[in-house]
Amino acid sequence: MIFRALEFDQLEHQSYSVMTCCSHLFTKKGSFSATRFTGIDIDISEIQNVNFYTYKELRVATKGFSLANKIGQGGFGSVYKGKLRNGSLAAIKVLSAQSRQGVREFLTEIKAITSIDHENLVQLYGCCVEENHRILVYGYLENNSLAQTLLGGGHSSIQFSWIVRRNICIGIARGLAFLHEEVRPHIIHRDIKASNVLLDNDLQPKISDFGLAKFISPNLTHISTCVAGTAGYLAPEYAIRSRVTRKSDIYSFGVLLLEIVSGRPNTNRRLPAEEQYLLTRAWNLYEKGELESLVDSFLDGDVNVEESIKFCKIGLVCTQDSPQLRPHMSTVLKMLNGEKDVNVKNLTKPSMIFEFLEAIDEEKQKGKAEITNTSMFTDSRKLDDSSSGTDTSFATMTFTSIYDRSN
Repeated sequence: MIFRALEFDQLEHQSYSVMTCCSHLFTKKGSFSATRFTGIDIDISEIQNVNFYTYKELRVATKGFSLANKIGQGGFGSVYKGKLRNGSLAAIKVLSAQSRQGVREFLTEIKAITSIDHENLVQLYGCCVEENHRILVYGYLENNSLAQTLLGGGHSSIQFSWIVRRNICIGIARGLAFLHEEVRPHIIHRDIKASNVLLDNDLQPKISDFGLAKFISPNLTHISTCVAGTAGYLAPEYAIRSRVTRKSDIYSFGVLLLEIVSGRPNTNRRLPAEEQYLLTRAWNLYEKGELESLVDSFLDGDVNVEESIKFCKIGLVCTQDSPQLRPHMSTVLKMLNGEKDVNVKNLTKPSMIFEFLEAIDEEKQKGKAEITNTSMFTDSRKLDDSSSGTDTSFATMTFTSIYDRSN
């Protein structure tokens, strides 16, 4: 979600989302040359056309940033519901002054979303930069995110018919295609997931939370960066080699596409072992020719079965291990719209996630062997250590650490 850096874990009891706003909502417009946050000098003079609120008026809007108005908490700060002077509701994201990474995210988010305008992307109201305070202000909507309304298992009154889901998928694809191919320099979101897709009053999707976004020139093949994002959505080349490209977003979108069609999150450890991971289940059903079994049962027949299967196949096309095999977002959009056929003739298995699960199973078996026969386990461990390859060990370690962070 836009008010979360990686995950906000305490949003189940309240809801918010984002909408656009006219310029008269802002106090003033301009830019600051430099500001110091907890000993960190920040020069944001290059950021133009930013609307600035004063800290005082945002404090008044949130009734002193009261706990009663707090609607989110994450690793980089808190989010409050506020009422602006003109009566409009706002979602006010207050970043922690102690977080160095929060400073970078604050600037990145401003740079990313003040320079673009698209119906499927959130739009910033403004910000506050005073002393140690750095705050982002967005509009407030009741329909919240896909994570809470579709996948959260809560008491949402929204009826996610197939038509609604179809339009949501296409809207997200439009927003990503705009970021990847029309904006200069191109923007890689890096955290496409259900909680970062908000719904307006017409259930149109808006991609949010640009705090992890990266700008990439058309002539670059990739950017090497620290791994940041959310477990279950990370592309293999990003998770293992720290290489992020626009194709990394394509992978995340493929996972999200499967979530929207199936109505379930990508990981659910309450299910039987063979069904816990959505991507592996989707592939297994694809091989059996039973992808219709993946479609959300709550649709109860109110679904275009052929189209839903096609969307599942597109999800698998987007989540192939090799980024070269994943299509560009504009191509994905054409496939979703029916303007281009989905070619699965050379579709490859998402092997990395299967290898990860096999590694987990091996570790469990080793654990059982250690309990029943310590000496036998010790011998087999020596054999495993002598025969294991460096790449496999690194991949297993990386994926294990990433998935552990989601628990």
